[in-house]
Amino acid sequence: MVRSNYGMRLGMDEELDRLIRGVERCVVWLAGAGGVIVLIQMVWISYGVFVRYGLGKPDRMVTEATALLLFPVAFAGLAYAMREDAYPKVTMATDLLKHRMRKVFDVINHVLMLGVGLFFSYAGVSATIRAYNSGVASEILLWPRYLFWAPGALALVLFSFYAALRLIRLIRTPAAYGDR
Repeated sequence: MVRSNYGMRLGMDEELDRLIRGVERCVVWLAGAGGVIVLIQMVWISYGVFVRYGLGKPDRMVTEATALLLFPVAFAGLAYAMREDAYPKVTMATDLLKHRMRKVFDVINHVLMLGVGLFFSYAGVSATIRAYNSGVASEILLWPRYLFWAPGALALVLFSFYAALRLIRLIRTPAAYGDR
């Protein structure tokens, strides 16, 4: 059976789309987990404020726990924002370009996001591994630090993988036709 290049490309596009949909499911779950962490922080901080100012007995664990949970929360929704195309964009200039040039700028934008994501992924995974190998624990809670680094590193790796998939799909999709 002989398949044309178009048929092979169509099959590859279907596989790529299926892979992207699977990663997007993980992206949504990770963003939901980040939302749950935010709710936990909200309740814990409210408890800390009440205990500090209402009872006059500050709880040191609240401050450290919320500070340590900021790293995973900061990156949990990164890939979700890409999925929803929620990053701020200035399109005033690119809207004046033809479709082909607009696609070039979109590819450059995705390459830059992928590069930044890979850099931070490396930094997050490296920090997680170093924290695990050193056995370092938080000062007050005495929880292993790698437990706080690992979710953020996972979110960054997922973002980088998702950005790479979106970049591949963007490159493989032809620019729209027409004047503008």
